[in-house]
Amino acid sequence: MDKKVERIMSLYTRLLKGNVISKDEESKRFNVNKKTIQRDIDDIRAYLANNFESNKELVYERKINAYRLTNINDENFTNSEIFTVCKILLESRALVNEEMMPIIDKLLRMCSPEKYKKRISELISNEKFHYLEPHHGQKFVERMWDISDAVYNHKLMRIRYNKLKEIDAVKRMIQPVGIMFSEYYFYLCAYISVSEEMPDVPKRPFPTIYRIDRIVEYEVLEETFRVPYADRFEEGEFRKRVQFMFGGELRTIRFLYKGLSIESVLDRFPTAEITKHNENGWYITAEVYGDGVDMWLRGQGNTIEMLNDKKEKGGN
Repeated sequence: MDKKVERIMSLYTRLLKGNVISKDEESKRFNVNKKTIQRDIDDIRAYLANNFESNKELVYERKINAYRLTNINDENFTNSEIFTVCKILLESRALVNEEMMPIIDKLLRMCSPEKYKKRISELISNEKFHYLEPHHGQKFVERMWDISDAVYNHKLMRIRYNKLKEIDAVKRMIQPVGIMFSEYYFYLCAYISVSEEMPDVPKRPFPTIYRIDRIVEYEVLEETFRVPYADRFEEGEFRKRVQFMFGGELRTIRFLYKGLSIESVLDRFPTAEITKHNENGWYITAEVYGDGVDMWLRGQGNTIEMLNDKKEKGGN
């Protein structure tokens, strides 16, 4: 192979891997002068300029006196974004080791230059080593993709599901409408069909919530269900009103918050409205689904006082 071609291929391959190229170092590596390396760099830059599909540009970093590849449209993660996403994933404890660590490693491979990959790897190494996977021990990343297809295409599903208080799994015909994540677990929101004969008719006017790791068996059917646009399920709006992933009818709660951080309450209840604020505390009204919220309210001790309409209006 021609020495120039070999040299350029070496430079370009390392640039693609996220390494930076210094003329001083490369001239010593190949035993040529710096002008020769500069011509190689100009050739690579010309190639990229004429190859629009590559979406990459060779830029000079003055601070480090070296060249590196960047994305023209900046579609890749920045190093700070990679670090942030890794921290969120590890803290979520959402996946078993076998599924979590390959995702983390793929994110780390996107770091550029190489020294930042090493830095981020060291910053999260302790969390990786002590990572506690969820107790259910189930792998379900591939299952998530199948279920998301059913949600996207409005396909009916048959599932066998392990309930907490029942030894034998229950069987359901469902209309899947959304996937959500909350506190270590992924959940499928779905309307239960009234029967196999009438799969398009929901049994209840509100969705039921299933933990995806407890779905023992599932079958995505070719048969679809109708979703009128006006009644389209919106995960974002539903998520604002559901607490601890307990299903149930929509209800309005009212309470007096006497604690120090009203922000934590407003973050917990995205639909919350402050109806009054005085020396007693903050008077809150919020819409929620089901009874899951009651566990949180009871756990707040004396900082929460439930209200009826009369008590709220009077402010006593």
